[in-house]
Amino acid sequence: MKHTADQTTTKTLADLYRSIDRQQAVTITYLDEDGTESIRTIEAYDIRTTKSGRIQVRAMCRLRSEARSFYLHRIVSYTCHRMAFVLDRPEATTPAGAVIVVRSAAQVIARELGRDYLPRTVVTRDTTALAA
Repeated sequence: MKHTADQTTTKTLADLYRSIDRQQAVTITYLDEDGTESIRTIEAYDIRTTKSGRIQVRAMCRLRSEARSFYLHRIVSYTCHRMAFVLDRPEATTPAGAVIVVRSAAQVIARELGRDYLPRTVVTRDTTALAA
């Protein structure tokens, strides 16, 4: 079992990305908002950065048998397994509910860049507080 406090975030992310690539389960010790620790086996399928800058792991939780989000800073420890994924993950959809169709690697990159670099506030000509 690897403790996240004993290693860099980069090492933890590398292990999680490797489990996604190999489609292998990971058992995590997760600290909930109220301070309760739980042990879950997850099948990660996406890692993203939220608008607030936190790293979020999207995964199928074997305990709940549904998609869940886990914040990286709340993962206390983890173990990567050789067990293959067994749960079906939901289809990727847009906020309007339409299914996303990605046909190339360039589209994936464009979607990620677009999502990560969207402005948090609307910038207009009248907005001078945002000027450098």
